[in-house]
Amino acid sequence: MTRAVVAVLLMVVLLQAAPSYATVTPNSLFSDNAILQQGMSVPIWGTAGDGEKVTVFFQDQKVSTVARNGKWMVRLKPLKSGGPFEMTISGENTVELKNILVGEVWLCSGQSNMWWPIDYSGDKQQAKAEPRDPLLRVFAVPELSSGAPVGEADSIWQESDPDVVGKFSAVAYFFGRDLRKALKVPIGLITSAVGGTWVKQWTRRAVVESCPEWFVKYTIDEKTGGLYNGMIAPLIPYAIKGVIWYQGETEALWASSFEYETLFPMLIRNWREDWNQGNFPFLFVQLAPFKRITRGLNPEHKEFNWAKLRETQLVTSLRVPRTAMVVITDFGDEYYIHPHHKAPVGARLALAARALAYEERITYSGPVYKSIKIKVDRAMIGFRHVGSGLMAKGGELTGFTIAGEDRKFVKAKADIHGEKVVVWSPEVPDPVAVRYGWANYPKVNLFNKEGLPASPFRTDEFPVFTEVR
Repeated sequence: MTRAVVAVLLMVVLLQAAPSYATVTPNSLFSDNAILQQGMSVPIWGTAGDGEKVTVFFQDQKVSTVARNGKWMVRLKPLKSGGPFEMTISGENTVELKNILVGEVWLCSGQSNMWWPIDYSGDKQQAKAEPRDPLLRVFAVPELSSGAPVGEADSIWQESDPDVVGKFSAVAYFFGRDLRKALKVPIGLITSAVGGTWVKQWTRRAVVESCPEWFVKYTIDEKTGGLYNGMIAPLIPYAIKGVIWYQGETEALWASSFEYETLFPMLIRNWREDWNQGNFPFLFVQLAPFKRITRGLNPEHKEFNWAKLRETQLVTSLRVPRTAMVVITDFGDEYYIHPHHKAPVGARLALAARALAYEERITYSGPVYKSIKIKVDRAMIGFRHVGSGLMAKGGELTGFTIAGEDRKFVKAKADIHGEKVVVWSPEVPDPVAVRYGWANYPKVNLFNKEGLPASPFRTDEFPVFTEVR
């Protein structure tokens, strides 16, 4: 046996006998400047060598575990808001995280109108002129579609200084800013949004496959679950207060409201089950007025597909527990799918959060259709969420249509009578149905006196159009 061979064998033996060390590493969600959710059990997790003891020190808590299959997780007992604090994670090595805050954490997700940064919005100057707030922080998940769940979101927490704010989601920023003012605690915002995406891409594939066979055959493709795997799975089970969501334009463009009617509530249930935090608040934005609809549509369909998608969103808000819908009929753009101003959207989402998540007794929604009663030639429409009263903004009420048994809708006159709206037309002596704002680009002006617009609605269940793609 040559000396070279002996040397190699000796090296192998020595390497096998030597102890192996792995670096304790926290998940990327736990970086300097992170914000942890107050008032609930907080999971902290990461990677380490198999069998390695990992200990987390935070505030007055010390929690240990042993890594299994290269992974570890501990849970901190509910925390009180405040900071900054330091977190120490130790095993064979030690990691120190600085400037950690405890407050309220919200996930902000959807497609382009949620992704839309302040630098592109009409509120850019307003946002950048505001003083720096080190207690409002952001974590932006990079765009990634994956065929399998991903364990890390390759990003870091950042304080909301002017440079960071310009690149951050405008809707999320204004939502967080208004919550900061109202709650007086640190606010953490995690954005996970990609333009031009379908709701099924944000839903776990197995969940969509649990639908009836005919539905799955129609809707499933190589994309169901891709963004969930790449941009939602890495966040679970980070402790959050709730979700704000702005999406649905893609389904509206392709007249796929029947698909959305099934999949949107399914997404909400999917996320709540996977987070295992109960029915956390899920707040979403109803689609803004938009007129230019061309894709996949027959001419007779294109006037109402946006309206039908809005109706699906309204129905979801009424049927799914602990959800709220924000109406923005006063902030659309006739020929541009991205409304210019995002500050009002964020402000209305913050109102909904204060009511639903933090149980403030405030008016957070505009009027929502409740009932219809026909009296001779007039329809009496009742509403929820009238606040301190109904009002027509800027003149006489507009946007109402009425129909008789022939199902032909005509423009109607409308007046406010207390908490009801009376609707009629001399062309319809025997009305059976009323619609409000039932168009892609409705011109409507029914509000409550708190300044929140009424949701478009219809009292009928007549066929609207045949779904096409």
